[in-house]
Amino acid sequence: MIADFSALTMTQWIVIISLVAVCFSFSAWSILDAWKRNFESVNEKVLWIQISIFIPILGSLAYLALGRKRGSKRA
Repeated sequence: MIADFSALTMTQWIVIISLVAVCFSFSAWSILDAWKRNFESVNEKVLWIQISIFIPILGSLAYLALGRKRGSKRA
């Protein structure tokens, strides 16, 4: 049941690390964008940040589709 990571080639490692970096960057962007925006309440801002942290990819996609429109940019 333990994965044998020594069987992976260098190309496979590069693909895996690249995918992880893209997913991390997308999640970090949604968290920072939510932090910089003004929402109707502080609780809504905290909720979007928590969703993006605890459900990384789906939370970031939900924020992009729904949450980003609800907040306004700071002046």
